[in-house]
Amino acid sequence: MKLSLAIVALALAIPSAAYAQDSTAVSNGKYPNTFSSGSANVTPFTNQSKRFNDWSVSVGAGVPLLQSADLTSIKNGNGKNLFGYSAYVSIDKAITHAFGINLQYDRGETRQGWFNTKNAAPDATAVGARTQYDAISILGDINFSNLLRRVDNHSPYRWALHGYAGIGTIAYRAYQKDGSNRQRLMTEIKPFELGSMFFQAGTGLKFKVNRRIDIEGRLMYVVTGDDEFDGGGDAYSAINKRSEQVSDNFFNATLGLSFKLGKHESHVMWHDPLQEIYYKLDVLANKNQDIEVCKKGDADNDGVCDDWDRQLDTPAGARVDGAGVALDTDLDGVIDLYDKCVTVPGPVENNGCPVVKDNKQTAVEVEKTLKDIYFNFNKATIRPESNEKLDLAASIIKENGGNYLLTGHTDIKGNAAYNLRLSKERAAAVVGALENRGINQNVLKSRGVGSAEATIPASASDAERMADRKVTVRFVESSEWDSIKKKDYEDAPVKKAVKKAPAKKKKK
Repeated sequence: MKLSLAIVALALAIPSAAYAQDSTAVSNGKYPNTFSSGSANVTPFTNQSKRFNDWSVSVGAGVPLLQSADLTSIKNGNGKNLFGYSAYVSIDKAITHAFGINLQYDRGETRQGWFNTKNAAPDATAVGARTQYDAISILGDINFSNLLRRVDNHSPYRWALHGYAGIGTIAYRAYQKDGSNRQRLMTEIKPFELGSMFFQAGTGLKFKVNRRIDIEGRLMYVVTGDDEFDGGGDAYSAINKRSEQVSDNFFNATLGLSFKLGKHESHVMWHDPLQEIYYKLDVLANKNQDIEVCKKGDADNDGVCDDWDRQLDTPAGARVDGAGVALDTDLDGVIDLYDKCVTVPGPVENNGCPVVKDNKQTAVEVEKTLKDIYFNFNKATIRPESNEKLDLAASIIKENGGNYLLTGHTDIKGNAAYNLRLSKERAAAVVGALENRGINQNVLKSRGVGSAEATIPASASDAERMADRKVTVRFVESSEWDSIKKKDYEDAPVKKAVKKAPAKKKKK
């Protein structure tokens, strides 16, 4: 399972890394230098136009020292350090100028305890151990120098600080030698098993010898995740009970060489993209070039060349923006040249000015609409066939705004007090119907005058007297509005007549 995961990870890393860049062209003059790409021409970062070498092979050797374990290499027991040996080889792929992926193989041997297992035990209680290991890991490589560096065209560099971190599988054979001078195999872990996973991280300092070779010193810290790596035997053995840590970890200091592969002048990890920007700025600053402005002229004479004029037929005298488009400050569709109200939106037909609403005319229109409102006989209940007229009246008020007083009228026939009450209730009913259609409750009020303003005599026909049965509408100014009540009557329940009980006959 672990082998399959490692193969998959490598398969994913290689094609994604293939998009790093190579260097091709060579320019004249002082450019390139030690950190440049070798090209004064900036080309797109694509796989088809590689400009940098991005593969390399690294080898190195060093000294591992067990630091966190029951048996350590650093002044353990006899106060001396026990040095082992290690070596590594890796295939390195640069993804960008600041990040890469390495597939690395490590082999080595740590020595730990009171004495070197090549020597005899100094006494019967002394314990020495050695561990032979093989490891395969995938490491992420961050070029901190390229991340943090800010250069100009005169600042070449040959040093680079790198950071590494990754996981892998480690196999080992741990041997122990005690006072009996017998050397025994204590623990053996095969590769690609659950217990063989490990983690390592560290830093490296690279020096660029030439375009092909780098020298690097590394210091890595390896976390084995295993309490038996130091040769102490079973995790619950007497030796492994000396300290509480559950992972035997070691430092690995190495010195190595990196061989950069490829046919081009420079490796992407030694390139800073900012340098090319500085170079191009220098070239432009020192380059004399005649620039021809307005090749196509300015046909509409608006001060914007036709090369980038988005409105080639701007009217004479109109102010324009940087793209040659006539200004329309209030965005009402009428350019400022023809707009008589430049800062206030208005319709085209009114020369860009807003239409002033006549609320008195609105009152006339609403009254005309309410002319054919029908009520049930002798009641203030509006009949259903009046709904369409009410809808139209509500839409007119919504569109034009204003405060309105609705007055109810009756004809002269009938009891005057009764007619007055009926006119008040009907006017209030119309107001309520309009408010139910979305009119704000603060813009409509009602009153009734009964037959006080009737003009048709009682002797006239019913059809003639209908002219006096109406609802009139009047626009009211704000100064007068607050002095008018919402309606001019109080709701009161109708009292039913009380029937007297018949008197009982006296018995004779």
